[in-house]
Amino acid sequence: MPELPEVEVVRRGLERWIAGRTITSVAVPDPRSIRRHALGVEDFRGNLLGTTVLDVVRRGKFLWFPLSDDPSSTAVPHTALVAHLGMSGQLLVESREQPHEKHLKVRLSFSLRPDAPEELRFVDQRIFGGLFVTSLIPTSDGLPGGSGESGLALIPAEAAHIGRDPLDPDFDLEALHQKFRARKTGLKRALLDQSLVSGIGNIYADEALWAAKMHYARPTETMRRPDTERIIHAAREVMTRALDAGGTSFDSLYVNVNGASGYFARSLNAYGREGKSCYRCAELGLTSIIGRETFMNRSSYRCPFCQPKPRNARL
Repeated sequence: MPELPEVEVVRRGLERWIAGRTITSVAVPDPRSIRRHALGVEDFRGNLLGTTVLDVVRRGKFLWFPLSDDPSSTAVPHTALVAHLGMSGQLLVESREQPHEKHLKVRLSFSLRPDAPEELRFVDQRIFGGLFVTSLIPTSDGLPGGSGESGLALIPAEAAHIGRDPLDPDFDLEALHQKFRARKTGLKRALLDQSLVSGIGNIYADEALWAAKMHYARPTETMRRPDTERIIHAAREVMTRALDAGGTSFDSLYVNVNGASGYFARSLNAYGREGKSCYRCAELGLTSIIGRETFMNRSSYRCPFCQPKPRNARL
């Protein structure tokens, strides 16, 4: 599943290629990928045709494109096209001459620009992702809705419930610490709770926990402020390195807007390394093997030496 760095790689690519351009045609070969747009294909098309994409914004794994009927107007936009990649969704910028992908679901054409391809294609093999047009509402804190260029204090109603992510300039560490202390749950469960902090998926949670030397079942009510700072700093560092590498890719399902796979998977320290030596312990001349444990119908990877299980673990 694409995680925050993958989605941010896509956001930056889309910002470059489609921001400021007008949608000139809309094709929906597979309506299942706009099922969240309750009024159907014709309404979806009608809401998009002739509108201009003002920006490409992200909070957590949600992407949205604020839309305007008059790009020269200073009026605040009221609607946005929202994209969620789900398990296997891809947003690809292509020229119209490129053959259609096998799992092409939605195709948008844009006003011509000499240096840019004409089409944005939503491709989704597993059909867990999708697109829909929705209303924008003011953010609860009056700050920008997410990472983007415009700084609009607006967010799609469907994304308003999720917390800010660690790469968001307006992320509130103190507020998160107080929420950790108020919860009685395990640390990894809290990191995966999108209402607390968004964008940290299973891979990056394991990597951040390894970097911070913390066990995934550490009770959140025992977290001191330096502990919260350490785990969020680790998450930021891991995701920033992944972002620089173009994201984490294990197969052909995740690609960026130009169809290139990420490479951060080659640099993972814990996730997927069951039975292999812990790099940190090995540097200290110690022998410790990364283990895999079942967690929330998924897997958690950790070093038993530098991430020991606490006595009061919340599994």
